[in-house]
Amino acid sequence: NWYDCVKWCNARSEREGKTPVYYTDDAQTLVYKTGNVNVTNAQVKWTANGYRLPTEAEWEKAARGGLSGKRFPWGDTISQKQANYLGNTGLYAAYDQGPDGSNPIGAVGGTSPATSPAGSFAANGYGLHDVAGNVFEWCWDWYGTPYAGGTDPHGAATGTLRVLRGGYWDNDASSARCAYRTPSIPGTAFNVVGFRAVLA
Repeated sequence: NWYDCVKWCNARSEREGKTPVYYTDDAQTLVYKTGNVNVTNAQVKWTANGYRLPTEAEWEKAARGGLSGKRFPWGDTISQKQANYLGNTGLYAAYDQGPDGSNPIGAVGGTSPATSPAGSFAANGYGLHDVAGNVFEWCWDWYGTPYAGGTDPHGAATGTLRVLRGGYWDNDASSARCAYRTPSIPGTAFNVVGFRAVLA
């Protein structure tokens, strides 16, 4: 779940001698290590050199890989040669080139659909793999409407749901778009959700 991802970021930071990013107090002295704590923006040491979840704005910029105004990290259409998602060319004829159904690349161990091995598809312009499809990825932000603006937004100040981005292996091409965003309960874990840690 989201809390586990945040605690993992802190644990990896400490293991590597980096400064943790997430705390349970506004003075940023108590490192977040246990429980399900709704860490606030004030409890994040944004200048720390440790691992953290990307903000929603950072995630989208990274996913686009330097392209602007395109549906996907590589352009305006998608096929199962580019990402692990559920093809539906009838519903999304404008941009889904299919084929229809589950991508067989996820059939690791004889089961399909499922996640595909990391790096199964070409990287985007920033060298990042699998930002479209495969698994949804947790972001730092509380889910707010509309999407937060500004030059480097940290999302809504409060909320009950956190942001997921990127789509997943059993969801259609629409959710694999760079701009697609969806809310989720931070305390819930799913087999279609993962995360991508970042360093400042």
